[in-house]
Amino acid sequence: MIIDEPEGATPLDPDDMEGLKHPHVTTREQLNELEQSNILAGQQWVSGISGLTLDSIFSVEFVFALHQNLFGDVWAWAGTSRKKELNIGCDPSLIRHNLYNFLEDAKYWVTFKHFSHLELSARIQHKLVEIHPFPNGNGRHSRIFTDVVRIVLLEEPPLNWAEGNLERVSEERKAYISCLKEADKGDFAPFVKYLENLGN
Repeated sequence: MIIDEPEGATPLDPDDMEGLKHPHVTTREQLNELEQSNILAGQQWVSGISGLTLDSIFSVEFVFALHQNLFGDVWAWAGTSRKKELNIGCDPSLIRHNLYNFLEDAKYWVTFKHFSHLELSARIQHKLVEIHPFPNGNGRHSRIFTDVVRIVLLEEPPLNWAEGNLERVSEERKAYISCLKEADKGDFAPFVKYLENLGN
């Protein structure tokens, strides 16, 4: 049994745990170590792709391929749509539809410079979390996806995202969750301020 779920994390139920490729794992710390190693490999996969474009990044296929490469060494369900209702996220039957619409909107935001780079980053990350396409790992996936957009399309450095340690319960994580909740109401100013304060 995985214990010590961080605040705001999607709990792993028995069905999710059946997809764990490493049956020796019994603690959240062990799982975090495995996932972090997989995430580093996934980031290397992204950095090795040549010719990424606006259309290829903002595609449903890339969103799912990224999740698969970030978590596929650990979870059998990596890169697949969430199948059940959660207390966050859209109806599972609407995931691909909502994701497609969001990605089309995001292409417009980038092309016409609709928002500042920080607000664009906040809106992209928030919307992916709001849709919650995957059984787990949505927060980390959405932050890395946002960094891909920043690096490739905006020619900006990646965000610090609390030094990559948002999965640990901390004041930093509480502030991050609070910003997401304000963004749920349509107010992105706190999230933009949060990103500014990350030292980027």
